[in-house]
Amino acid sequence: MISQINPMWRRVSTVGAMAALLLLVPASAQAQTREWTTSNRAILGSSEDLTAGVTFVDVDGDQDLDVIYANGRHWAQYNEVYLNDGAGRFTVGYALGLEKATTYATPAGDLDHDGDIDVVVGNDRAENWVYLNNGQGRFELAWSVGPEVETTRSAQLYDVNRDGFLDVFVTNRGMANGFYLNDGTGHFGPKREFGKANGSTIAVAIGDVDGDGFPDLVLANRDGQANQILFNDGKLRFDRAIKFGTGSDETRSVALADLDGSGTLDIVAVNLGEPNAIYLGGGDGSFAPGISFGGDERTSAVVLTDVDGDGVLDVVVANMEERNAVYFNDGSGAVGAAHWLGGATNTSYGIAAADLNGDGFPEIGSANSGAVNRIFLNVPAGAGR
Repeated sequence: MISQINPMWRRVSTVGAMAALLLLVPASAQAQTREWTTSNRAILGSSEDLTAGVTFVDVDGDQDLDVIYANGRHWAQYNEVYLNDGAGRFTVGYALGLEKATTYATPAGDLDHDGDIDVVVGNDRAENWVYLNNGQGRFELAWSVGPEVETTRSAQLYDVNRDGFLDVFVTNRGMANGFYLNDGTGHFGPKREFGKANGSTIAVAIGDVDGDGFPDLVLANRDGQANQILFNDGKLRFDRAIKFGTGSDETRSVALADLDGSGTLDIVAVNLGEPNAIYLGGGDGSFAPGISFGGDERTSAVVLTDVDGDGVLDVVVANMEERNAVYFNDGSGAVGAAHWLGGATNTSYGIAAADLNGDGFPEIGSANSGAVNRIFLNVPAGAGR
């Protein structure tokens, strides 16, 4: 059964502007502690790459985070790995594998339980693949996640049945989504569908939103389809659903986290053509009306991270034909105006945040289509001047 929760209440934030490469003019005293800087030495890939996703993960076991880029989208290209020298510099890179692919996502984790990081490659109109790590950060195509050839738009790893092994979730545009259970060796069982058979799901966020101990699914849908929350019945069935948002948000990404310190999960949904929104969770599967943020940006991806070290999660977004941005959380789940990352108005399909240089603060990496990818270092305010 599908029921409708409250429609989204709109409150459009004032959006600042800045054309320099440095983020230097934050709007609050809290935000003044950090800024982001980039340079030509922080460029990864080429302007020919059609990058759709970026993953920060330690592929070679040296205790720092490396980068995997998902390239191609609808046109086959090589996916790429770049190694971190420990200081947030990436001077060595290579293709993930010998194969070109129409890739949207490269989630990474230990799939075969051998202690190193493997990769799932989520492809558009091709099989989704498993690449196994040789223990030194080099990968080889091992097998397919499943036999399906689908319009995959996102893939992620999550242990949904809590057996200690990472399972694969895949979302598809215009086709049924599915998850695949890992048998512990990196091989996966048959596809288990979730959402509509003809759904247009671009992304899924996974977490227990109703407090029953079982992970639920939050779907970002496009093509005029309403976003949905699918509730886990405890037996890996996701038949009960409610809608959220306006019903036609053209949502491109969703994230789950506790933004207001209430101990329950909240939803951040980012959209093309409408303001983005935060939905504060009640802990029982209900959500308050959406609190809008951003202006008329076309936002394609979101990641939540504590960018300034104040103990609350902030919102980082990737925009299309606009600068990417950080929104500072005031601790109540409300965010202020955009703080732009650099001056370039690229088409960014993905965004990631993690501490790349070991200073305790997360850097930000973009996945750009038709432009170079950049790393933005998180530095003390004034250090980039």
